[in-house]
Amino acid sequence: MKSMRGGVTAPLGFTASGVHCGIRKKGEKKDLALIWSETSCSAAAVYTKNKVIGQPLVVTREHLADGKARAIIVNSGNANTCTGEQGVRDARRMAEFVSARLPVDARDVVVASTGVIGVPLDVSVIEIRMDDLVAGLSKSGSIDAREAIMTTDTMKKEAALSIEIGGRTVTIGAMAKGSGMIHPNMATMLGFVTTDCAISTALLQKALSETVRRTFNRVTVDGDTSTNDMVVVLANGMAGNAEIVSEDDSYRDFAQALDWVCTELSRMIARDGEGATRLVECTVSGAKSEDDAEALAKSVISSSLVKTAMFGADANWGRVLCALGYAGPDFDPGKVDLAFESPRGYIEVCKDGAPLPFSEEKAKKVLEDREIQILVTLGEGEGSATAWGCDLSYEYVKINGDYRS
Repeated sequence: MKSMRGGVTAPLGFTASGVHCGIRKKGEKKDLALIWSETSCSAAAVYTKNKVIGQPLVVTREHLADGKARAIIVNSGNANTCTGEQGVRDARRMAEFVSARLPVDARDVVVASTGVIGVPLDVSVIEIRMDDLVAGLSKSGSIDAREAIMTTDTMKKEAALSIEIGGRTVTIGAMAKGSGMIHPNMATMLGFVTTDCAISTALLQKALSETVRRTFNRVTVDGDTSTNDMVVVLANGMAGNAEIVSEDDSYRDFAQALDWVCTELSRMIARDGEGATRLVECTVSGAKSEDDAEALAKSVISSSLVKTAMFGADANWGRVLCALGYAGPDFDPGKVDLAFESPRGYIEVCKDGAPLPFSEEKAKKVLEDREIQILVTLGEGEGSATAWGCDLSYEYVKINGDYRS
C-alpha cells in the first residue's frame, strides 16, 4: 500500500468542488460541496444509530436502496434535522439541483448536511450557487470540498492510498468532518470515501460495515452521538480490475486498504476534538474476545474523569481501572497491568491491579505530549482492540456554550 495526496479525487474518475453559498453567515467560509463520478458507482453506507435522524439521511437511505449512486452533495452550517416534512423536501431538492445540471438521476445523488439542529434550511441559497459548484468540479477540487464540510473542525481531514489488486492499481480516497458531538455508534461524523475499484455492492457494504466497527465506531470526543452521521463509499470500477464478487484475496486486500484509510480519518477526528489538546489512544489486550476489548477500550476513552486527567497530564490511573470496571465485560481486576506511553517515554503504573512505584515527574512528562497511549493488559485471552479519543479541556465548554451564535 502507498499513501498519496488527493483525498476523494485521488481515484480515477472522481472530481469535487466547494463554494460559499451563504448558509454560514459569518465570513466567506465555504459551506457547500459536491463529489462527482464520471460513471455510475456501487454504493454503500452506514448511518447513525440515534433515533432522531437528520432529514438528509431519510433521503439518502431511499436513494441508496438500489446500491447505486454517482454524486454526493453536502452542506455545512445547518444540519436540516428536526425540520419535518419540509426538511425532507428540501433534501430532495438538493439532489434535484444536481440532477438538473449533471447527467444523473436525482435518486442517484447522496445528500448530507451538518451544522445546527432544529433550524430550517434555506435551499434557495444553495440553488443560486449550483452552477458555480458544478463548474468548479476538478481533480484539485478536493481542497475546496474538504473545507466546505467543516463546522467546528480546526483541521482538514483526508487520506488516500493505492494498492495492487488483480494486477491493477486501485486507489481509495476519503474526506471527513468531525470535531464535536462525537461518540461511538456509527461514525458520529460525515465521511465520504471514493474508490476506482470494481467491487460488488454487497461486498462493498460488508467491507464498509466491518471497517466502521473497527475504526469510526471506536472514536469518542464528548459522549454525544450525532443525528446526521453517515459514512458513504462510492466505487466506480474505473481501475479496471476484475470485479470483486467473492471474499477472496482481492477482497481482503481491498478491505485492508479501506481499514487503513478509515483509521487515519478516525485518528484525525479524535485529535481534532473540540477544545482538545491531546490525542488519547487506549489499547486493551489480553481480553477474552475482541468485542470485550472494544467495550473496555471505549469505556476508558469515554470517561470524563480519564479525559480530564489527560488534560492535566495527571497519571491518575485509578480512573482508568474504574472505567474498565463499569464497561460491562467480565475480567479479573487482579490481573490488570497498565502503562502510559507517548513519544516522550513509557511508564508502567499498575501491575496485577496494584500500584507500582513510579516517578510522578516522568509520568507528567510522558502525558504532556500531543499523542498519548493508555496500554491495558488483562491476561484473560487473545482479544485486543484500540479506541481513540481526546482530553476534555476548558475550551470545549467555551465552544459549545455559544454554538448557535
